Amino acid sequence: MTATPTGSTASLATLTATELVSLFASRAISPVEVTRAVLERAEAKQAELNCFYAIDAAGATTAAEASEKRWAAGEPLGAIDGVPATIKENVALAGFSQPSGTAAKFDAPPATADGPLAARLKESGCVIFGITVMPDYGMLSSGVSSLHGITRSPWNPAWTVGGSSGGAGAAAAAGVGPLHSGSDIGGSLRLPATWLGLVTLKPSSGRVAVDPPYMGRVAGPLTRTVDDAALMMSVMTRPDIRDYTSLGQQDLDWSDIHYPDLDSAMRGKKVAFHLEGGAGLPTDPEVAAAIQDAVSHFAAAGAEITEIAPPMTEEYLDDLDMFLRVRSLGDFEALSPERQAMVLPFIQDWVLAGQGVTGVESLRHYQTIQSMRASTVRSTAPYDLVLSAASPVAAFPAEWPMPSNDAATSLHHIAYTAPYNFSEQPASTLNCGFTADGRPIGLQIAGRRYDDLEVMRASHWYEQTRPSDAAPAWPL
Repeated sequence: MTATPTGSTASLATLTATELVSLFASRAISPVEVTRAVLERAEAKQAELNCFYAIDAAGATTAAEASEKRWAAGEPLGAIDGVPATIKENVALAGFSQPSGTAAKFDAPPATADGPLAARLKESGCVIFGITVMPDYGMLSSGVSSLHGITRSPWNPAWTVGGSSGGAGAAAAAGVGPLHSGSDIGGSLRLPATWLGLVTLKPSSGRVAVDPPYMGRVAGPLTRTVDDAALMMSVMTRPDIRDYTSLGQQDLDWSDIHYPDLDSAMRGKKVAFHLEGGAGLPTDPEVAAAIQDAVSHFAAAGAEITEIAPPMTEEYLDDLDMFLRVRSLGDFEALSPERQAMVLPFIQDWVLAGQGVTGVESLRHYQTIQSMRASTVRSTAPYDLVLSAASPVAAFPAEWPMPSNDAATSLHHIAYTAPYNFSEQPASTLNCGFTADGRPIGLQIAGRRYDDLEVMRASHWYEQTRPSDAAPAWPL
């Protein structure tokens, strides 16, 4: 294969997955050339951003060489054969450990087998070149880790990347290859996406197999384009027996996300919106204004717009917070005193607030979560789509563990995102504007349970029709 005249290695590393697949198929470029460019960019950006736990140059090169031979023979393994991708640190990748961002697990043994997500990517011929970092136990919406230090935004190193899929988000926004994966139990995909200008889909629960499964936990893509996110989902959604909550074999056509007529696509759609989270941090006026502009954009396209009350309430958020503290307290107390001391102090303060909570109280918290789930489904069911912010605030200082920088109000920023984890509904995020100082603002588009394709279609429509000043001009 011969190189396409795209210029520098950086331009090869920043091509989209859909572009790469087309170029591989036409023999215009080789997976080996692209992988080499991505690895070069990964090393350079790692020094600036601190987004990788490991860069597997040897394994990626071997995988790229095998992909090159398959494309030469016209026999690609799958939809993303040869495309570079990363996985998050808490996903098992054979030969690499999973310390989950915390110094307390610095010596975790290497995995002996690939987890579901890594297995799906490899089965499609994808080139896994890196493992991205996360904060301690994935319990922070930032890039602050007792093991890795601070991960920084390619938009501005003073800004957070979000979390817990922060390393993946930083790599995606920096153009270190096109496909990056993360996980989300309360906003850990959508928060990095909103603070970094990216596209993500928190899919319906069970859509993507995870190991171990847990209430609210999902995995999904972090990319620069909706088409790339959909392409990655077409591979990620294959079933895996290790996730006993998985939806199993699915028949969704992830290529079917393009409305044939953009001008009429939203006409008659029932679209709800809310400009406040309902609990926790108040929504910044700049964020609310950007969301209102997006709502007006849907209305101008013919959507039937209704303002609704936010799904979250103070009681729901408080009980969810304490339930998750107690859950994490169990993990913390299983550590030796020496290991406990290695955990980020902010996390220690957060989990220790769960001490003294009785079993009866925890069950009450669980029942509150179920009430939130029922209320979210009920209040959003009449609508095809629900529009809101993904976060009440834009990116905060990179050194802060959370937007409030206070363990007592640690989860006060997830009022927009968390309801859809526990109601099991799909919700995407993509950029809809910027603050006056240039920080990205994300629009969340939620849909009915299992209606992931409708969410992606609306996301693609908005991506293609949004005002030019709402689209990111990616940092170099």
